[in-house]
Amino acid sequence: MKTRFDKTSDTPFVSTRPALSRRKFLRSAGILLSLPLLDAMTPAFAAAAKRIAAGTTPGGKPRRMFGICNNLGLLPEHFFPKESGRDYALSPYLELLKEYRDDFTVFSGVWHPDVDGGHPADNCFLTAAPHPGSAGFRNTISLDQYIGERIGHLTRFPSLTLGVNVQQGVRSLSWTGSGVMIPCEEKAADVFGRMFLQGTKAETEAQVRKLETGQSILDAVAGQAKELQRTVGARDRDRLDQYFTSVRDLEQRMQMSREWERKPKPKVSAPVPLDPTDPKAYMDKVKLMYDMARLAFETDSTRSISLLLDSVNSPAIEFGDVKTSDGYHNLSHHGKSKEKLAQLKTIDEWHMKLLSELFSELKSVKEDGEPLLDRTMILYGSNLGNANTHVTTNMPTIIAGGGFKHGQHVAFDTQHNYPLPNLFVSMLQRMAGSQLSHRFFFLSRLFPSPSLCGQKIGSPSPWPSPPGEGMCTRRPGKSH
Repeated sequence: MKTRFDKTSDTPFVSTRPALSRRKFLRSAGILLSLPLLDAMTPAFAAAAKRIAAGTTPGGKPRRMFGICNNLGLLPEHFFPKESGRDYALSPYLELLKEYRDDFTVFSGVWHPDVDGGHPADNCFLTAAPHPGSAGFRNTISLDQYIGERIGHLTRFPSLTLGVNVQQGVRSLSWTGSGVMIPCEEKAADVFGRMFLQGTKAETEAQVRKLETGQSILDAVAGQAKELQRTVGARDRDRLDQYFTSVRDLEQRMQMSREWERKPKPKVSAPVPLDPTDPKAYMDKVKLMYDMARLAFETDSTRSISLLLDSVNSPAIEFGDVKTSDGYHNLSHHGKSKEKLAQLKTIDEWHMKLLSELFSELKSVKEDGEPLLDRTMILYGSNLGNANTHVTTNMPTIIAGGGFKHGQHVAFDTQHNYPLPNLFVSMLQRMAGSQLSHRFFFLSRLFPSPSLCGQKIGSPSPWPSPPGEGMCTRRPGKSH
């Protein structure tokens, strides 16, 4: 017998079904398939107060953080709204997210204090360590790694560090407490293998070969999956069906991607382009990494993920009916060229479309009847406010999901920016509880008593609030 508390009270209801282990997996040769969080996994007679652990909602369900940085940013004139508050008119880029207006908050006028140096600032997107371009620079622990240290023991992977077209050894969003760079994982197939393939080297390689021929890992565990679906309730059966479908869809996309890579390249007399890699790969990789993050969160394989979209290291790209005429980095130094600006706008719009798809997929996945997006904080932004001039102020920033009260444009002074690390404090308090370690990068030294709109932490603030909490509507002055 097990007891589960509802979402609005501590009143339990009783089920006669035996509790299912949270560490239940479907196993076969070379396969270890994690399962999504099911109602049947709720601990028997667990007191509500005891279930409010670090990294969970008040109902005891997991909280998650996904930090995404596009290191060439977005064209500011198309990203930032002109009005502030809840009644702001969506900018051209945010129009592509309009279906999820109430699920995100957009910020303007924010920066990482003293994080300068142009492109090297991407290494500090989740650390806020100052002067990354200076001699002898040493980074500090990143937001995702701090979360991993605090609650990583609750999942198979304390964190995942992902990347697209990353210049290895030069860039990463994830850094240890001693300032050591954590390399990005760039191959979706490898991430997939880490999460779902297990066994001897021969077993794993055999399973990979099956994936390449269109077979599914689900084929090997079909019997176990059917037996599991017979033993759980109707809502869990729907949840499992949704999850198995998403795994199969991802396998098929990975297979299509590999088939493209195996196709022979045409012979031409034109000179060698800037980069001989497949120009279509960039957006495909972004989509695949979003899919991997969703699956990792859905299976509770980790609760902390960083993703660096290394646009600086990306060649000319091709997506849909669009072909860029130059490398992504070269386009970003547009010099107000109408042709380059038009291509950049199209690229940015695709980024927003993929972000919209991520929101959609996280909203469609239900965990205990609630959208997975409501339990996942997504921080999306860039280290550059304007890539054309390497400006690191007025960073384009969106925070979505996480159960915050969204739907507004929080507009700070674009000339005298507000410290973005104060948002990190709010995120950490939500993810890892109120006891913040003084080890966390340099935040406690720079901002020992962070002030939000002139008010101390705990007062109404301009940052996204949990449902029911107030918001500060006063804009900061130049003293900030």
